Amino acid sequence: MTRRASGARHARGVISLEFVLMLPFLLMVLLGIIDVSLILCDKAVITNASREAARAGVVVRSPMLTTTQVAGVALNYTQNSLITGGAATTPTVNVTQANGTTSGSALTVTVTYTYSGLVLGSAFSALTGPVTVSATSVMLYE
Repeated sequence: MTRRASGARHARGVISLEFVLMLPFLLMVLLGIIDVSLILCDKAVITNASREAARAGVVVRSPMLTTTQVAGVALNYTQNSLITGGAATTPTVNVTQANGTTSGSALTVTVTYTYSGLVLGSAFSALTGPVTVSATSVMLYE
């Protein structure tokens, strides 16, 4: 009878030890999933920002928006929408007009953002360099 009780206690100790050994790995996987989710969320935000800026730049209005104003539309869109790990970086917006503002010519808006990460993002940045997320939208002038 005592032998069975000590065997059950020993099994509980082994399970506890296995859990303690696996817990850091499981936490790293969980934090990695959270960081990747935040990168994808920021990717969606800058994609929408580039789309909004391109659309604002190509609609018919008098006078047409300048490239600085188009870049401002993208920056305003991302201002309170990007999720950062505390060290907020401002996205870079590049606006290119292929043939001016004539009807049918292309307006290209590229938004680039350096993701700093919450926990694992900053650790991976130290190993692989910064994680850069970019989105490009091309629309034709009306």
